[in-house]
Amino acid sequence: MSKTVQFGLGFVAGRPNVCKIINDTYEQLLNQFKNIEDKIELTIFILFDLGYQYTTRVDFYGLMPNVYKNIKIKYITPEDIEEMKKRLVGRGKLTKDEAELFFGHGHAKGRNTLMYYALIRDMDYLLFWDDDEYPVACIKNSETKEIIWQKQDNILKHYEYIHNADVTIGYHCGYISPIPYVELNEEVDEGLFQDYIEAISNDIISWDSIRNKFIKDNGITYAKQEIASGEGAYEIKKQNGGKWVAGSTLCLNLRHISKIPAFYNPEGARGEDTFFSTLLDKAKVIKVPVYHFHDGFLKYTNILREKYPKTLRKIKIEDEQIAKRFIQASRGWVKYKPLYQYITDKENYKIKMAETHKKLENGIPEVNKLFGGEDCNILIDDLNKYDKNVKKHYEEYLKTNEIWNKLKKI
Repeated sequence: MSKTVQFGLGFVAGRPNVCKIINDTYEQLLNQFKNIEDKIELTIFILFDLGYQYTTRVDFYGLMPNVYKNIKIKYITPEDIEEMKKRLVGRGKLTKDEAELFFGHGHAKGRNTLMYYALIRDMDYLLFWDDDEYPVACIKNSETKEIIWQKQDNILKHYEYIHNADVTIGYHCGYISPIPYVELNEEVDEGLFQDYIEAISNDIISWDSIRNKFIKDNGITYAKQEIASGEGAYEIKKQNGGKWVAGSTLCLNLRHISKIPAFYNPEGARGEDTFFSTLLDKAKVIKVPVYHFHDGFLKYTNILREKYPKTLRKIKIEDEQIAKRFIQASRGWVKYKPLYQYITDKENYKIKMAETHKKLENGIPEVNKLFGGEDCNILIDDLNKYDKNVKKHYEEYLKTNEIWNKLKKI
């Protein structure tokens, strides 16, 4: 017997590229459900942040008429967020401080706000989708070295598994981190560069994975054919303090809302998906065989119009804005490193932070040399400040989830 399912797509967007993604993929999204019995009603939530790239709201209203005709669109404006906070405080559901901690813009607050909107609009499922990712896989032919591009039924594949799970997470290919290509030659002290990467590393970024990609594929992650073809789903188990997921191609079963934690990151830091992952102990998390191509440097937006490149180029340090983007990402990572260490290994926290501090001091001069004209010394100040405030951030992390548990019952 068929049923009607409310499926939400969530974009926490700071770039107008989100409109291009929706305009160029909406037909592909709708076509994914042609051959299934259930009726899927899509709602796209767009929470836009005007402060991220100093955009105007007009930049986020560039959807084509055909999109509105076929898919429900719900914008979450800055005014909507303020009204939501006032309403909840006015009704005595939250205090002003609680509303400010949970709702708003930024990596975690934006996701929490969008997640709450999806919940109160009776969505069954919510798939988070970042504004620099496309539903296609890039597969390198092992013999010819040419790239095969394969469209991905990203919503359908999550839908197939989310019924029997609380959370599903897909795969990424392409430029999956903002670390540009570095030629590991005699001009680079690899040991010092390794120290830097290990200092800023986390559950996703590691020196071994970065180094292998530099040497093998110029810093690019290629999709595996069997996964791109929908084979190989498995359940993620807890490892090193969490069931590790990423913030995009991340699907939540809102029917199982008691198993879904909130997102959190210290102010000005990243890590919202990391801290979400540390609270999935009781959740069933499935790794779904489907890809998003991460266009992390926005160099390949034509892929959305099926103009597929035959090769993917190295993103070099010298390229415009690449160094600034990398350092910005490094700061975001190092700012959440203390809380990450505190949650996952509280007993050895001071030892781990001393190691991180030492590696950062060792590695920064080498990175400053590589990124001529940039200065990474500010990362030392960031690390010291967030180390000093780690207990405050831990309390906020716990409090954010207390607030979310209250909101689930409203």
